[in-house]
Amino acid sequence: MSFALDIQKFAKKCVSNSDLVVRKVVLDIGRSLVEKTPVGNPSLWEGWEKGGAAKNQGHWLVKAGFVGEGYAGGHARANWQHSTGAPIQVDLVDARDKTGQPTIDKIEASIPQKAAGLVHYITNSVPYIQALEDGHSKQAPHGMVATTEVEFQGIVDVAVSKVSK
Repeated sequence: MSFALDIQKFAKKCVSNSDLVVRKVVLDIGRSLVEKTPVGNPSLWEGWEKGGAAKNQGHWLVKAGFVGEGYAGGHARANWQHSTGAPIQVDLVDARDKTGQPTIDKIEASIPQKAAGLVHYITNSVPYIQALEDGHSKQAPHGMVATTEVEFQGIVDVAVSKVSK
């Protein structure tokens, strides 16, 4: 094989590996955000049924109209959305996802095969997402984004290590 063909083969493998690494990093960040997002549990909300204090997660959910008879948690978890090029703006998903797997699957399906070189966004538009990020849930006292950000380099390192040399 000629040197030029060897270089072409190497370059093609680099591009392919870059796409694999970016896909894995985006998916793993999405997985982390989804799994760290609390699923509403009214038994943990101090006084939510009485209106609660503004700092209680229950108050945010009552105020936003997401709590009441037949309440099912998982609305914030179901609203993590992936896009490329521009963030999704206020496109709420009317769903509940207690396990997180359907949302993770949706994120994975939205990541293009040619993922390297694109700007990827993972957003959540529920009106109380900032309150959750700011620690208003006992289930995620340090938020979801902040803790995932701390883990970012490890997520990248794992993704790179899994790509064939």
